[in-house]
Amino acid sequence: MTSVPCPPQPRARSTRSALALAALFCSLIPVPCSLLSGCNRTAHPGSIGDPAPAFTIHDGPRTVSLSDYRGKIVVLNFWASWCPPCLEEFPSLMQLQKDDPNIVVLAVAFQTDQPSYSQYLIDNHIAGITTINDLANQSSDAFGTFRPPESYIIDRKGTIRRKVIGPINWTDPEMLNYLKNL
Repeated sequence: MTSVPCPPQPRARSTRSALALAALFCSLIPVPCSLLSGCNRTAHPGSIGDPAPAFTIHDGPRTVSLSDYRGKIVVLNFWASWCPPCLEEFPSLMQLQKDDPNIVVLAVAFQTDQPSYSQYLIDNHIAGITTINDLANQSSDAFGTFRPPESYIIDRKGTIRRKVIGPINWTDPEMLNYLKNL
């Protein structure tokens, strides 16, 4: 699995001066600060073990709710049509769904307009998994996702068990074993 290393943090001479400097930096430049604060130096991101945020996406006549899949293992994949790494992982997501119908692969497009979304699915032969376009970006906002691909493994009870940043091979034996034992 891919992990994103956090930037090195400078050693502060005193905690007080470091906090003052951080407060000044964050008040002057909030975007970089918010990006760095999302970097988790612990073994698991903060959402691991939490209930998955509920969402309902309306995409034309289709409606998809995360709660529709309660009782199943869900691989919730956030992607965008302009994201080359997203395309890289689609074959393994489709193979995972084909090989194990007990797992639901829910691929949610965000930051993608409807024509690009539809054409992307056609051009890249994306089939066999549940795909939906979240034009309002409500699901990605609920999960705090802003850079695709990001995926969440959600257990049968609706609890987030793992977060994956970046593309991976979902048919890797280690991942298949993990999913089988959830």
